[in-house]
Amino acid sequence: MNYWMVKSEPGSYSWEDFVAKNEDVWDGVRNFQARNYLREMRLGDPVFFYHSGKEKAIVGIAEVSQEQFPDPKDDAWIAVKLTAKRQLKTPVTLADIKAEDRLSELPMLKQSRLSVLPLRKEEFDLLLKMGS
Repeated sequence: MNYWMVKSEPGSYSWEDFVAKNEDVWDGVRNFQARNYLREMRLGDPVFFYHSGKEKAIVGIAEVSQEQFPDPKDDAWIAVKLTAKRQLKTPVTLADIKAEDRLSELPMLKQSRLSVLPLRKEEFDLLLKMGS
């Protein structure tokens, strides 16, 4: 099993927008590294949903419900389908993440512009605990 984080600007597509659909295509990724991460996503992999922009917080958990397929907007790229699972009881802010030494190697801190990022199981579990 792999563990992931996807990031979205809430003014463009929020957790609430995602939950209203329950399942949606994660498309529009136009970065080669992020595309490679989409390729690695497997059915059932857990995915944190992160609000970028002003909010800067992990707000929910989704799951990969369909592995890679051609992006409906541009078949030179790929997409996956995600299903909303649940909202975190307490959003885990970027400040919370930066304050936790055990998360100092988190890819989002080193590659902040990527919209799809891998996590190690230990990181995912700690973030989940922080949001409970």
